[in-house]
Parts: sequence; C-alpha cells; structure tokens
Amino acid sequence: MARHIKKLIMLFGLMSAIQTSSAQLGFSHEIGAFVGAVAFQSDFGVRSDFETNSGNTGVALGIVHYINFAYRADCNCYSTDTYFNDHFKLRSEISWNKTSLSHFGKWVDDSRTSINADKLRAHSGEAENWDIGMQLEYFPRSVRAFSAGAYSFAPFVAVGAHFVSFNPSVETTYGDRNILNNDNFYGGWDAVSNGDPFISAESGSTWSVVASVGTRYKLTILSDLFVELRWQYYFDDFIDGLDHKMPSNKANDWNLWLNFGYIYYLD
Repeated sequence: MARHIKKLIMLFGLMSAIQTSSAQLGFSHEIGAFVGAVAFQSDFGVRSDFETNSGNTGVALGIVHYINFAYRADCNCYSTDTYFNDHFKLRSEISWNKTSLSHFGKWVDDSRTSINADKLRAHSGEAENWDIGMQLEYFPRSVRAFSAGAYSFAPFVAVGAHFVSFNPSVETTYGDRNILNNDNFYGGWDAVSNGDPFISAESGSTWSVVASVGTRYKLTILSDLFVELRWQYYFDDFIDGLDHKMPSNKANDWNLWLNFGYIYYLD
C-alpha cells in the first residue's frame, strides 16, 4: 500500500508543478470540496439488477482545484478573449470513496437453498479507493458572464483521467472462512478460472477514465455550488476484490458518482 501512496504523492507533485506554471502565466484559481454517493458496478450481484445497483452504494469525499483561464490573478483583469479561455476550466482532484459490497438478485433469493447460494450469501467485500487526477471541463455558456453574475446556472461536461490506489477487502462466513480457500466461494467461479485467482484482498494501483455532466449555481460573486454525475471506468477488475471469468463478467469494475460541492474563487 505504501508504494501506491508514494505514486499518489508523486502525481500530486506533478499536478502542483502544472498549477504553479499556470500561476506564473497569471491564470486565476478556485478551490472547493464535495461529498457524494457512489453506486459501484462490480462482479458482485447481477448485471442490470436494481437491487444490486441500489444495494452496493457507498460514499465519496473530495478536494478540488480549478484553473480559471478567463481571469488573470496577476492584474485582476480578464485574460485574452478566446473561446478556450471563456469556455474551459482545468480541474485537479484528490478524492476518496468507499463501498460495502454484497450479492443481490435471484441467485441469493431466500428460495435458493443450494450450497452455491449459501456461499454467495456468505461472501461480502469492500471497495476503498484513493483517486488523484485531472479533467477538462467545458462550459457551453460564457465563463466570464457567469463569474460576473449574468446568470445563475452554468452547465458543464468534462472528461479526464485519474490514478487510483485501491485497497479491497474480502470476507466470507462460509466454511473455515479462509478467503484463500476457493471451496468457500461460488463453485462456478473456480470452474472457469483455469487456475487463475478470482478472489484477492491485495491493494494495488491502476488508471481510470472519468466523464461528468453537471452544473454550477452562482451563490455569490466569489462562490458557487455544484452538482455532477460522474462515470468512472477502471483499467483493473480487482477493485472490488473479485474477478471471476464467467460470461456475465463483460467489463472491468466501474461506478457512478453523484457529487454535491462548494467552490470558492481565490482573489
């Protein structure tokens, strides 16, 4: 876990260097924080099942920093009036999310009395992740006009990439409760694994892509509220501690975030 934290620190240093360079160019800055809910889409439960999607939900917290290209902090004046400066912001972020995971759906229904159903009901886990990354936000309406209070809402869309340090946990109350004993888990996973591990509680690191849609609300001249819906796709399938090879496992782990936040404009 320590080496993954070191990678996060190195990336944070790189992002700080980028931000320092932007400050030297005179662009202004915004800082903020958010809290949110996460719906984790993993190998737990049943694909496209409402009970799975609503049951495997968690919490998220984050700190954000924005480079505002429309305004120059060194002269308290607007920057050159270009389309990019007036419609884009660069967002950097450090965030944390945690989700408790269980199996839901028809395979663990009370009417199921098989050994495999018991194994699924006994299996639970937890996905805990630290993110650091950047995304470019596009505002269809003028950033300058919104900053001046010309209108109350500023919708945006965004794309970016996050480096992720993940630390899953795995538990089972079946048998001897040993997570290294494949006999304590659903038999179908072992049958198609070809000897590869399908359960892992080891921490690791990976990259992810993110895409968001949301809006800001002008609270005061120097502060905004924002809400966003974010999709995040990981380039690893052990984020949840489970990577079975059954046909239903068509993609790596991914999640949806619904975040609410506050942003302050640095003078």
